Amino acid sequence: MDAFSDLIRGVRAHGSLFGSSTLSPPWALHFVDGAPLTLCTVLTGAGWIVPEHGPPEPLRARETIVVRGPATFTFVDEVGTRAEPIACGEHCATPEQGGTRHRRGWNDPGGDTGHGLGGATGHGLGGDTGHGPGANSDDGRDATTLIVGAYPVRGEISRRLLDALPVVLRVDEGGTGDPVLDHLAAEVAIDTPGQQVVLDRLLDWMLVCTLREWFDRPGGEPPAWWAAQRDPVVGDALRLLHAEPAAPWTVAMLAEQTGVSRSTLAKRFADLVGDPPLTYLTRWRMTLAADLLVERKAATIADIARAVGYSDPFGFSAAFKRVRGANPSEFRRTATTS
Repeated sequence: MDAFSDLIRGVRAHGSLFGSSTLSPPWALHFVDGAPLTLCTVLTGAGWIVPEHGPPEPLRARETIVVRGPATFTFVDEVGTRAEPIACGEHCATPEQGGTRHRRGWNDPGGDTGHGLGGATGHGLGGDTGHGPGANSDDGRDATTLIVGAYPVRGEISRRLLDALPVVLRVDEGGTGDPVLDHLAAEVAIDTPGQQVVLDRLLDWMLVCTLREWFDRPGGEPPAWWAAQRDPVVGDALRLLHAEPAAPWTVAMLAEQTGVSRSTLAKRFADLVGDPPLTYLTRWRMTLAADLLVERKAATIADIARAVGYSDPFGFSAAFKRVRGANPSEFRRTATTS
């Protein structure tokens, strides 16, 4: 298990808003839910992502933008569009709000429904406006096929990933996500059993590819844990800590496993990660414990302590309060009632 895999494991498209809409200008879709992460890509055409508190970002064919909540954003055909914004959230795809015909399948081969805009049905953005990918709109501009997926982000583990991301990040075409876009384009053009599962997994794949590309971009400033994973010594140590966080690790044990001296490991780890190895481990254990306290409501504090490597619940409680600012019972009570 590597650090990135651990952090992204709670970010899944299962049960999230996900869909495609073919749009003819003018349009303005206002994504009002403020999802923790929303991935937007266009298969054909182009548009603009306008964050609530940021400058507009162009989104051209086969480019991908990820927007971090809780602020909302709008997808428009052009900056200053004359279109009235349609609020896209969990229940926006209704005829009264201009929504097209829609269903849980993604392809609606029915007749032309005019210039309606797709909305969400819990799982999906709705239907086809009658202008297929690459078709021309009445004003001569190509219709735009939008793929959007909004991700719930569960727990403290995944929040560490969010903390490493800007409000808006973009990845150009030509990267490792391009084959995924090809699969998405093929899948949204049909309506077959099991399609929702396929689309969810493709969207997960697309998000992983997008974040990898962004972290590795030339001149970028990835989080310390991302860059450290590439180091032959520190990367191995991180994988060991994430694979077995409850093991009784010492610097000497990690150094032996990674084939270097204790002093070399300690300095190299602190230089690349920003914390000494055991400080990093303590913080990671407390992140795991925070999620377990919420997820395992019947577990005692002693149970949670053992799960993250502490035989003494009092020592665990002291460490948790030092790192999280509240003792485990207080944290559980606040987290489950908020």
